[in-house]
Amino acid sequence: MNNRRPVRIANCSGFYGDRVAAAWEVLEGGDVDVLTGDYLAELTMLILWKARQKDASGGYAKTFLSQMERVMGTCLDRGIKVVSNAGGLNPEGLTDRLHELAATLGLSPRIAWIEGDDLTDRLPELVAAGHPLTHLDTGKALADSNTKAVTANAYLGAWGIVDALRADADIVVCPRVTDASLVVGPAAWWHGWDRTDYDALAGAVAAGHVIECGPQATGGNYSRLPAVPDKRRPGFPIAEVAADGQVVITKQVGSGGHVSPGTVTAQLLYEIQSPAYANPDVVAHFDTLRLEQQGPDRVLISGATGTAPPPDLKVAINQLGGYRNTMTLVLTGLDIEAKADWARAQLFDVLGGEDTFDEVDVRLLRFDRPDAETNEQATAHLRVTVKSADKNKVGRRFANATMELAVGGYAGFHTTTPPADASAYGVYWPTLVPLDVVTHSVVLPDGTRRVVPHGPTATPVESQPVSALGTDVTAIAGETRRVPLGTVCSARSGDKGGNANVGIWTEDERGFAWLDAHLTVERFRELLPEAADLEIRRWALPRLNALNFVVVGLLGAGVAETARPDPQAKGLGEYLRSRHVDVPVALIELEESRR
Repeated sequence: MNNRRPVRIANCSGFYGDRVAAAWEVLEGGDVDVLTGDYLAELTMLILWKARQKDASGGYAKTFLSQMERVMGTCLDRGIKVVSNAGGLNPEGLTDRLHELAATLGLSPRIAWIEGDDLTDRLPELVAAGHPLTHLDTGKALADSNTKAVTANAYLGAWGIVDALRADADIVVCPRVTDASLVVGPAAWWHGWDRTDYDALAGAVAAGHVIECGPQATGGNYSRLPAVPDKRRPGFPIAEVAADGQVVITKQVGSGGHVSPGTVTAQLLYEIQSPAYANPDVVAHFDTLRLEQQGPDRVLISGATGTAPPPDLKVAINQLGGYRNTMTLVLTGLDIEAKADWARAQLFDVLGGEDTFDEVDVRLLRFDRPDAETNEQATAHLRVTVKSADKNKVGRRFANATMELAVGGYAGFHTTTPPADASAYGVYWPTLVPLDVVTHSVVLPDGTRRVVPHGPTATPVESQPVSALGTDVTAIAGETRRVPLGTVCSARSGDKGGNANVGIWTEDERGFAWLDAHLTVERFRELLPEAADLEIRRWALPRLNALNFVVVGLLGAGVAETARPDPQAKGLGEYLRSRHVDVPVALIELEESRR
């Protein structure tokens, strides 16, 4: 198919656990050509592995079946293709379940599935062959790790999806393809793109990255709440991808939320690192993108530039790190720090000392205020997390020990939850493998298995972190006022394994000139004391009036391992916006004039 009109690609899931009714709501709202859903994250792969230990036939996103039960017939009637990564660790198993579901509905969809991402059983072979599987952030070789890998999945590209759609598949079940591939594949199929149509592919990557998290592109999780006029639950996004790679981001008419350059910028910056955004099919250069409001809830993304993809594929390895448990003790009123110190000493005296555990993390979280008007406002939390390879050490033995403080500890003792057992936690290990060790395959609707050849590659030129652009800021000099950074800036933050990503942007070039000059790595470090001893990388994206920061190691070994209260750094951007800085009065007044 080589249609010249844009292809309308909708998203109906931003994560495993998202709104099940979204698929039906999107289709009910108007015409789309392709329905996509993103169910996978690094943590999700570990969750699916745990599910598969209980049921060997599982390992996929079961909510996708619930969605398909309601919309499969509608999609077939209207010729809407469905492309999803709900296959997780078991795309063949999900394909079988879909065939069973279709039979109960009296339907006969043509279903294809992708394979080749799973490298778990091949890790020893790869290491023996001279591939160190070096951790991308620490530089440590996998052989030097003492933990067991339970999942290892390469991020596949879009061309298996293209082959499936060319074979007239109605539904394409994917494992760990890149999130953007769910849009790149349908767009490349629809427009008949070649593997070297890099600029068009880069535009599709941008589109895929924007809609992958569902309503985060339509006003959800948006830091400028007053800028979202429709406060109803946001609708799910649609990407209209043109033949040249230009994209309009929109949503169904009548759905809640809002689509603006701000909401699109927020998602473009979400969980990226360098502006050279590497995918298996193209390196999309996000610093070339431009945004333009075209109409109500319609934002044009143009200017995408792409270059050849790298010769390696990223691999997400999840290891079993051991067992962990957390108990939170509530401290009230006076002498908070003294009570916390006493509770910690008493607790670990009962347990035989802190050094009996592999790791101990104790955090005093201060929410209390003097002369509080309510009991709740006078409380702080002592959050105690322990880890060990021995489940018994951190299980009920630990949790029950906290309760021994109930009548012999500090005044006012109580906990936020009753004692609980330990849970297994994972360690995230990002690495690279050469393309030629991965066999990307597609099983077509007729049962034919086809190997998807790897395309041309090039060693990418690394984008260097930018400390400052040297922008002329004379126009914004003058009197300043100390206000929260969020008075003139928006932000979006998240996790990239053990790293935290924070994108910060302004509404126009004038604001960016100030932000670029003001928010250096050193000042960012001052605003985020947690990062005092960590590496911070900074990039500028002037066309988006944005800066992107990556704080290496803030989240330890990833969301499943870290004891940080905000394990995915979702609130980190909002915390930075709350920090007070000196801002030119002219910028403050300009921002106030927009309200």
